[in-house]
Amino acid sequence: MTSKFLKRTRFATVALGVLLAVSGCRTVGTGIGIETADSARHVSADLAEPAPMPATNAEAFMSGLSADNVRSVRLVSADAVASAADEHTGPSAQPDEAVPAGQSLDLATLLWIVDGQNPQVALARERIAEAYAQRARAGYLWLPSLRAGLNYNKHEGAIQDVVGRVFDTSRGAIYGGLGAAAVGAGSPAVPGVWANFHLADACFQPQIAGHEASARSHAAEATRNAFLRDAAVAYWELVRAEQQQAVAREALQHTQQLAQLTETYARTGQGLKADQQRVEAELAVRRSELLQTDEAIRVASAQLVRLLGGDPLSRIVTAEQAVMPLELTAADTPAVELVELGLSRRPELAESRHLVYQACQRLRRERFAPLIPSVVLGLSYGGFGGGLGSEITNTSDRLDADVAAYWELRQLGLGERAVRAEASSRVRQAELRQAADLDRVAAEVVTAHTQVQTRAGRIEVARSGILAAEDSFRLNSERIQHAQGLPIEVLQSIQSLAVLRREYLNAVVDYNIAQFQLWWAAGWFSEPVTALPAED
Repeated sequence: MTSKFLKRTRFATVALGVLLAVSGCRTVGTGIGIETADSARHVSADLAEPAPMPATNAEAFMSGLSADNVRSVRLVSADAVASAADEHTGPSAQPDEAVPAGQSLDLATLLWIVDGQNPQVALARERIAEAYAQRARAGYLWLPSLRAGLNYNKHEGAIQDVVGRVFDTSRGAIYGGLGAAAVGAGSPAVPGVWANFHLADACFQPQIAGHEASARSHAAEATRNAFLRDAAVAYWELVRAEQQQAVAREALQHTQQLAQLTETYARTGQGLKADQQRVEAELAVRRSELLQTDEAIRVASAQLVRLLGGDPLSRIVTAEQAVMPLELTAADTPAVELVELGLSRRPELAESRHLVYQACQRLRRERFAPLIPSVVLGLSYGGFGGGLGSEITNTSDRLDADVAAYWELRQLGLGERAVRAEASSRVRQAELRQAADLDRVAAEVVTAHTQVQTRAGRIEVARSGILAAEDSFRLNSERIQHAQGLPIEVLQSIQSLAVLRREYLNAVVDYNIAQFQLWWAAGWFSEPVTALPAED
């Protein structure tokens, strides 16, 4: 008896293995692939992709950031900041590594590191992998689950038969194979092959989950683009702070030279003591200004390190001495073209579109739910035996199959109406959010385009003003050295030159920031960021 039962159990185990193998092959052959964090950013092929970036703009950003218009940077330890500007640059960093101290970076490589290293960008991509896994799970709703086990049942005392008679008995039963908890004449409480699902979910949930995955993919792309924009802005803010320090040092040097001259004049009686004190007061202002620029540099560096995901104690310093306008998009490009470009390329709008599709699919699901049945399938097969007392006899194969379909009208139909009203409201909310996103993107493009145009004019005005201020400073310096002018005239020239140099610096940096804002607003950041090879 025992050997016969073991043979039956072994046969059931082999059958379970075959079913598992068949199920596994079916999963591989028909399942929706779960994309990794690196590849999940791409939407499935059936979704419309934006038009490719023109080669001119792509080259202007990805490969046109040369030494003429891009400032290279290097990360150094806090103790080595003073000597970092004289150090030699090292090899390019990898995006999956922490940015080491002393690493030389240009702007394109910096954006590349943010693209691959920023934890918020990585988190958004992981949410894509989660969404694609949910979509795959929704596609498997048609498949049953497999369960195998065994059970032993022992009964002593009163029991009732099917005709209603109650009598005392002592019996036992054992079962093993696909399923478990087989007792008496009923089907096993734990079927071996089990499926219980609503056909409406099997029909609509894969599409709902697919739109959710596509929406998250575009949301991750929008997050990435926003951090790339923030990194570019933070980089130029650091450039601004360091160049303001250079302007402050130049003004301090000029003021110190003037202070030495006025001190000599006051000591020899050729000048007034009041002029000397006026210049000394100006020296205090210049020294305070220099300290303020050092604070600004440290703050800007910390912000950039945060976006890079590097060591918070590290410092970034720029290596170039000149600041030049960066031309990503021509200032005379019509705004209407850029708005159309932004509306077609911005991932935020693609995300909104898929969220609308998802809400519509949910509404369809709720409308058809009362008409589509739920399905229950139970199938068990194994060895079963039993007998009176503690004996296990009469062992044999046992097959139980149960199939049922039922329809449900939730809460007498009132629940169905409430669920549909909720789904309809979500559709309207998604449509309103989409309309708001369209308006926001158009406004961002127009704002950035306006800033590019106006700031380009500021650069020309400041450049011409610097030429005049430099001539004024040179002429006034020559006059006072020949005792023909007043110290106050040179002091005013120093102040004017410092103001105009800062104005030119701010105009160029603001222009470059506006260029990146326009680049982001028009959707150009959707292109992959490729690190440039390190310069020898």
